Amino acid sequence: MSDPTSLQGRRILVVIGGGIAAYKSLDVIRRLKERGAAVRVVMTAAAQEFITPLAAGAIAGERAHTDLFDARTEFDIGHIRLARDAHAVVVAPATADLMAKMAGGHADDLASTVLLATDRPVLIAPAMNPRMWNHAATRRNLAQLIADGVQFVGPNAGEMAEAGEAGIGRMAEPSEIVAAIEPLLRRPAAGATSGTLAGRRVLVTAGPTHEPIDPVRYIANRSSGKQGFAIARAAAAAGAEVTLVTGPVALADPPGVMTRRVESAPEMLAAVEGALPADVAVFAAAVADWRVEKASKAKIKKEPGGVPKLAFVENPDILATIAHRKTQRPRLVVGFAAETENVIAHARDKLERKGCDWIVANDVSPATGIMGGDRNTVHLITRAGVESWPDRAKDDVAEMLVARIAAALGGK
Repeated sequence: MSDPTSLQGRRILVVIGGGIAAYKSLDVIRRLKERGAAVRVVMTAAAQEFITPLAAGAIAGERAHTDLFDARTEFDIGHIRLARDAHAVVVAPATADLMAKMAGGHADDLASTVLLATDRPVLIAPAMNPRMWNHAATRRNLAQLIADGVQFVGPNAGEMAEAGEAGIGRMAEPSEIVAAIEPLLRRPAAGATSGTLAGRRVLVTAGPTHEPIDPVRYIANRSSGKQGFAIARAAAAAGAEVTLVTGPVALADPPGVMTRRVESAPEMLAAVEGALPADVAVFAAAVADWRVEKASKAKIKKEPGGVPKLAFVENPDILATIAHRKTQRPRLVVGFAAETENVIAHARDKLERKGCDWIVANDVSPATGIMGGDRNTVHLITRAGVESWPDRAKDDVAEMLVARIAAALGGK
């Protein structure tokens, strides 16, 4: 549980963008105040269409700032003071427009000017329609902001404000945003070079793949993606530039990580190859071994005479494909082996067959509760031998693995 005084003495600047999720920003402010933070608020003109400066200021304990040319503050260049006085800046909600302004370095209102002028850690909580979130322009802006050191929390999947709309684009919940601020204040500021993986590019895969049979059915497995997401978070916390390629999971994008969501194994391979070059690739995804040769375009109906005949083909072997590349092979390629028997023997065989450098193996028999659970018991198999790690939370396993990766890269 978070320390109720964890932000005591910290000054947080909350920038509120113009979207229906702006009402949640009031709860963000309240939670920050409860943890001891001093909060200042900047609101865009669009944000004021959804909530009032009076409401935001009343909860923050001082008036909300709305105007770049405010005679009460600009006599001493108030926008620079707002940018520099804070320990961290939180943008919630971060609309597609505000993200575009940040990525392009625009400064045509108080919010964008403050964001361009700050040298403090910045956390943004995107909120927009799923089609806007997945638009190529937004993905470019997202990549630029991550490269600039901006941290992210969300967006989450769910129902949208528009009737009948659902998908990824909901702003993270206020509790998630506040939880993401606390580690942000322990991280180096954007542009800093500290961290055991600072300057490194890390690629992580996570989750299952869904191989379609017809428009409503697919082949899948029980992978939750939790271990892969934990590895991505740990690598980002260590200063790496992280790309996470994930199959369908019910998890929010990790803060500060470039997340690419795919469905099938061929899509995952394409996304992985598009994320190269990388210094490290960690393949934690549970990729389906087979797919239907030709998925039906219409739902397959139950017919008299028995079950339909499905022809299967082998999926691409993503781990082996990357491990055997002649060009742009990551210096360290780490695979995962989810086994139900002879765990270490099968993992050693996989290490040789796939051509990777390490294998992280675990027993995913139903009795272990590992697949879908929050804990893991793994064996790290390298050509030098086997290390058996005790049962730990998946976040702890991720941190241990990232520490080993950093140590291995230190000598390369």
